[in-house]
Amino acid sequence: MNRFLQPFRIILWLFLVGVVNGCTAELGLTEVATPQTLGETAPAQVEASPEPHQLPPESEQPGQPDASSELQPPLESEIPDYAEESAEPDSSILLEEEAAEHEPEVSTPEPEANPSIMLTGRVWRAKPGIVFLKTPVGLLSLSSKTTLRTIPASQEISFVIHDDHLVVDIVKRTDGTLVHRYLSGPFKQSEDDTQLIGWTPEGEQAFHMGNHARALSNRKDGESITVEVDTTNTVIGVHDLQFDLQVGQIGTRGSAAHLLLTGTISKLKSNFIFFRTPIGIVNVNAKIGIKNAKVGQTMTLRMHDHHVVADLSASSDSAPNRRFVTGPLEFATPDRASVRLWTPEGEQTYPTDLAKGTLKGVKEGTPITVELNGQGDVVEFHRMK
Repeated sequence: MNRFLQPFRIILWLFLVGVVNGCTAELGLTEVATPQTLGETAPAQVEASPEPHQLPPESEQPGQPDASSELQPPLESEIPDYAEESAEPDSSILLEEEAAEHEPEVSTPEPEANPSIMLTGRVWRAKPGIVFLKTPVGLLSLSSKTTLRTIPASQEISFVIHDDHLVVDIVKRTDGTLVHRYLSGPFKQSEDDTQLIGWTPEGEQAFHMGNHARALSNRKDGESITVEVDTTNTVIGVHDLQFDLQVGQIGTRGSAAHLLLTGTISKLKSNFIFFRTPIGIVNVNAKIGIKNAKVGQTMTLRMHDHHVVADLSASSDSAPNRRFVTGPLEFATPDRASVRLWTPEGEQTYPTDLAKGTLKGVKEGTPITVELNGQGDVVEFHRMK
């Protein structure tokens, strides 16, 4: 019996040893193959290690990575998604975005109103219902059947036209205190029908109708009327007001005179051009620098301080074929090869090749006129007479 048990014990012992070795090998493979997420710490490094158990010989541990493989960077596909999301944005992109947010929007400038006039005048002659003013560019008369009873010489008048609107301010010359303000043009009523809304040099404003609410409420929106208002923006009168303007001279330096008119030449008499415009007939003295004008031509007249520019064209639909630029003589170069003059497009220089005789002996500051053709080339220089 003992002879048969001894071999059986040996076989059983060998079987148990093989089972134990196999389990140990699987345990080693499991520990090696467990991946570590980027930035994580293995639990074995945090907790106290239990008593080490005996590992099989190194040759019996399949799949054990070497030291060089642990130092290699992970493949791009192994990097977690949140690692890409946490990457800091490019600072240059942030600066560009901030600059775009703070960059001011470029707004297109509004076209200049036409007609447009800004003049200041002093009383020359006056009688009840009419006053004659001397302005930097010529005579201006104001007349009314219901107001302008007394305008003393101690008062000064500001005259402003902007498209269909007219503003006349009468102030004391000594301290600028407002005496009268007249507004004329198309008005509209507020939603509650208690105010008139109209244009002023300070912007669109609302005016209380006051005691004139009944008379003004019958007016249609857009109908042109003339009202007098006080410093509290209350209507204190409804009037009629007419004016007549003559352009007979160039403004003086520093006068701040401004005029822009476009119309048709309806008549020529002596040196005067009868200029039909949206504000009525304006008499223009051709001596301000306009040469060879003809009836039927379209003219755009600009006056800016002590400068004048007149554009003539065959009709309102055609381009200008003549331009007359008038202003004080100013040589642009020491050799006097060109002159500099103001234009609506900015200061321009013109060669003096055709002006040797005309400008001989003329002092700087003396008004002259440069005549240009439709292409902007100099045709002739003229002295002011």
